[in-house]
Amino acid sequence: MAFATSKELESSWLNMMPDDFQKEYKRFSRVSEVLTKEPEPLVGQTPKQVIWTKNKAKLYRYQPTKPKTKKIPILMIYALINKPYVLDLTPGSSLIEYLTDRGHDVFLIDWGTPGYEDRNMKLDDYILDYIPKAVQKVLRTTGADEITLFGYCMGGTMTSIFAALHPDLPIRNLIFLTSPFDFSDAGLYSNWLDERYFNLDKMVDTFGIVPPEAIDLGNKLLKPLVNYLGPYVSLMDRADNETFIKNWMLMQKWVHDGIPFPGEAYRQWIGDFYQKNKLMNDELVIRGQEVRLSNIKANLLNLAADRDHIATPQQVKPLLNKVSSKDKTFVVIPAGHVSITVGGAANNKTYPTIDKWLIDHSK
Repeated sequence: MAFATSKELESSWLNMMPDDFQKEYKRFSRVSEVLTKEPEPLVGQTPKQVIWTKNKAKLYRYQPTKPKTKKIPILMIYALINKPYVLDLTPGSSLIEYLTDRGHDVFLIDWGTPGYEDRNMKLDDYILDYIPKAVQKVLRTTGADEITLFGYCMGGTMTSIFAALHPDLPIRNLIFLTSPFDFSDAGLYSNWLDERYFNLDKMVDTFGIVPPEAIDLGNKLLKPLVNYLGPYVSLMDRADNETFIKNWMLMQKWVHDGIPFPGEAYRQWIGDFYQKNKLMNDELVIRGQEVRLSNIKANLLNLAADRDHIATPQQVKPLLNKVSSKDKTFVVIPAGHVSITVGGAANNKTYPTIDKWLIDHSK
């Protein structure tokens, strides 16, 4: 006698149920599979080569064998939180792939994952030791006379400081993507990080390196319902859409793939920027050097996202009033802090905007 399998029994039982029930049951089952059985998606698939390392950091050159029809190389500088593969999330949704496919020579600094031994790393170290070496390596590798620097989020803030401290370097173009510069009103961050209530020194001295969960908590609490429940509500609503599921899994992987923040760099980032707004007030000092954004003269493209609650447009735009660049453009993309980089808005608006601007400013 043959006995029915559990799968066959489930199918038989389900066929006896009303159509609406069957549909909802299948959606729930698919959600369960996604959350418990699906393997992690592949990320960062654009071919690349490591051409330089320092401590935990690596400098990548993307599609090194592909013809480079655009002569000015691009060096991408990422933030000290999360991982930079959001710029190369998946084929078809990758700024790096988009640019290299169009003949741009793209490089990226991956800061790596710091350990407790890196707790004394400061912004000074990244800006004055790492970025200059990477710029030098890019110029030597390509034989180019000029370079384009691209900074995303905090990486853009760091890039602006580097450019301001090195007005003598051949920086032809600067591109900033959702990078905060004016911290006089950082929304809820201003309230939470107010030095009257937030004991910055105690946090850094206690942890040494700030765990990624602390950074992630702060970002998600800006919109708790949207950030904590929203992804799962969306997954349930669109569980019959395999394209959505693929993109959902990719984004969830990146969001939860945070890295620790070196303590001394965090102390500077919160204290000098969020609490004292030193960069915009011309009071920031990096390893004894005063930072003046007015030293920046390169062509400048500054992009903000209209629904960004991490680096709001009002934090991004004021850079244009500080720099001495004659050619400067501010563009607001209808997107959020991350969707400006991946997804429909990125593919249809962000990527073409950056590509066209680069072509126009690299002749």
